[in-house]
Amino acid sequence: MENTENTPTAFRSYVAVGDSFTEGMCDDLLPGGHYRGWADRLAARLAAEHPADGFRYANLAVRGKLIGQIHDEQVDRAAGLGAELVTLAGGLNDVLRPRCDIARVEELLGSAATRLRATGATVVMFSSTDPTRRMAGSARLLPAILRMKDFVHELAQDPGIAVVDLYSAPCFDDRRLWAEDRLHLSPEGHRRVAEAVLESLGRPAGFDWRAPLPATAPPTRSEKLAADARWVRTHLGPWIGRRLTGRSSGDGRAPKRAELAPYEG
Repeated sequence: MENTENTPTAFRSYVAVGDSFTEGMCDDLLPGGHYRGWADRLAARLAAEHPADGFRYANLAVRGKLIGQIHDEQVDRAAGLGAELVTLAGGLNDVLRPRCDIARVEELLGSAATRLRATGATVVMFSSTDPTRRMAGSARLLPAILRMKDFVHELAQDPGIAVVDLYSAPCFDDRRLWAEDRLHLSPEGHRRVAEAVLESLGRPAGFDWRAPLPATAPPTRSEKLAADARWVRTHLGPWIGRRLTGRSSGDGRAPKRAELAPYEG
């Protein structure tokens, strides 16, 4: 967000709240075995603005979490940390499930945003990309995704809430911005989301995160069939198995940065 002099607000603390999108799934691996992710990239850029007096960062996001779990397990904890900036993303795991109660998702997401804003924090939220432009069979998700997009933009009538509009960025139609599982961002995708968040916070553009990638030859039919078969075997099958057994990829997993601590890159 920007102040009345058009100077970007200086943030000295940041907490990330959400699911695998915010945890950083499928970005580069850090030495400790955690994924880096766009939130870590954002923290690095914000930390560079405060080389003398320090910058603190926590990431409470855990893969696989539904919006109810994010609301119940992360939001009060994030509010208690008292950070100046919070990113809030959630609800897409709910949308992926059949019979999603989208009204309940909105209720919990709105409650989370209200709770975090009550601390005085600037809150950044997101609209989802459009999966129908890159994934066959995803049309059933679109009504809920569009409804959530409208909902977060309504929340952004509060000047303390910014929205990163990924839905309107066609560059995310490119599969090279996605990992092999087709659900999580690739390193280049994480790099672009971090830049998009910085832009929403009034920082000058480091690069055009919306720009298309250089054109490449499309895969052959045999290459596409082989990739589809590998995806079904390696990613879709296990995902369906977890849904059928009521398990989540985040079961028993702790946040990678549970405390608001100095960020040193």
